[in-house]
Amino acid sequence: MEPERTLEAALLAVDWGSTNRRVFVLAANGTVLETAQDSQGILAMDGRGFAAEAATMRARWGDLPMLCAGMVGSNRGWADAGYVAAPASLAAIAAAIHWVEPGRTAIIPGVSRDSDGRADIMRGEEVQLLGAAAAGLVSADAWLCQPGTHAKWARIQDGNLTDFTTAMTGEIFAQLGRGGLLADGLDGEVRDSAAFRQGVQAARGGDLLAGLFGARAAMVLGKRSRADQASYVSGLLIGSDCDARLEGDFAPARADRVNVLASPALGGLYLAALDELGCNARLVDSHKAFLAGITRIWSLLQ
Repeated sequence: MEPERTLEAALLAVDWGSTNRRVFVLAANGTVLETAQDSQGILAMDGRGFAAEAATMRARWGDLPMLCAGMVGSNRGWADAGYVAAPASLAAIAAAIHWVEPGRTAIIPGVSRDSDGRADIMRGEEVQLLGAAAAGLVSADAWLCQPGTHAKWARIQDGNLTDFTTAMTGEIFAQLGRGGLLADGLDGEVRDSAAFRQGVQAARGGDLLAGLFGARAAMVLGKRSRADQASYVSGLLIGSDCDARLEGDFAPARADRVNVLASPALGGLYLAALDELGCNARLVDSHKAFLAGITRIWSLLQ
């Protein structure tokens, strides 16, 4: 029997966001040979040294072509890669690729929507959202939620990204924890608990700004323990995000399944919130979705 051949690295796929950077070393068939993650997001780069960082990655993993996605393509990143207008497909995104080093290093453009008086943009999420559909992780017609600092809610139709909206859910929670009236208590663990679900229910069709102050008042008056405060406030914010999406013109029916692209920890909170609001949801592997999307874009460039 002929011995199995060792796969050779063919591409460096880089998910280069604001605060983190993840590198996937891929074989020609898309097999992941190695991964690495660090905190060298674009904010740490301060607009400089991207070419040097690319050289450092190649020194570690080989002189390979590099395909980057995320905030590295913003006006604060390596180069502004622009946007493809929704509805967008992987083919349209590949056709608009931005080469910073011709034939060697490319940046994937983001996706924008600007109609009906509402503007929105994304960078990096489009690779996961469209990759999920391309890989069959979700159906060709699907509702998707991608939680995070800026949570994305997207509609996929016939495999194309037709519409989306963004909520600053994670950023608001982080900012509240850094200072101000609610900071005391937001350093605790956030988990799917009775307090979290109470926060979700309190957000239902409610007044978020008053609810946030009420969270502080409940702790001061001894109605809620400090240990439960972070979970409650997180539930209030995530619940507000989910409830608004389910009630707006953009929304799926509550009976429709929402596909949540996230890690089990963060995705589990959104699954709990959607369950509390009476909506079906399932967790989708966001890393598999990203790899499916970026390998498909790379194949379209060949």
